[in-house]
Amino acid sequence: MILAFDGSSIDGAAYTDVVRLAQRSPDWLDDAVSLWTTFGLALFAALMVIGWWRARRAGAAAAVTALAVPMVVVLAYGVDMGVKMAVREDRPCQRLHVRTLEACPAPGDWSFPSNHAAIAVAAAAALVFVSRRLGAVAVLAALAMGVSRVWVGAHYPHDVLAGVVVGGLVALVAMFVLRQQSTALAGWLTTKRLGSLLLTA
Repeated sequence: MILAFDGSSIDGAAYTDVVRLAQRSPDWLDDAVSLWTTFGLALFAALMVIGWWRARRAGAAAAVTALAVPMVVVLAYGVDMGVKMAVREDRPCQRLHVRTLEACPAPGDWSFPSNHAAIAVAAAAALVFVSRRLGAVAVLAALAMGVSRVWVGAHYPHDVLAGVVVGGLVALVAMFVLRQQSTALAGWLTTKRLGSLLLTA
């Protein structure tokens, strides 16, 4: 039997308050939040494509930075999963037995940190290095994603905050390092046929 961490003592009361508020809220609001939490990550993918497309016209180094964003997101996801497997915190719906908008995941689908929050924040933080406007849109979308994960009952608030920290730190460190090497990487990629197609308009 796998012993799992119980995070309900941290902010279980706040989680329960949010979930109960969701139950009392209008159906259209719950439907909108559920739709966002399920499909909202697609917006970040679209912003990455837009950022890359625009960056191609700004130069090879800018395009390299934009192309790095999805790789940084994958790295953040990997780190987040590593923490998740190490902590092994049960989902709040399993511990508190409350009715939630989202179906309660099976045991073993750990809660801490939130993958959605880590991915969204990593994408937002990395996109800031590509375009401040796109980054601002992504930051707002990431905040909405984090709130939605508690609203639908999938995570405690501390799961979301931890995901924000993991995704943000990984993205900031990775993008700062990449910025120092972007010119050299662009020079190397422009010598490759596929690379030159990706980097220039």
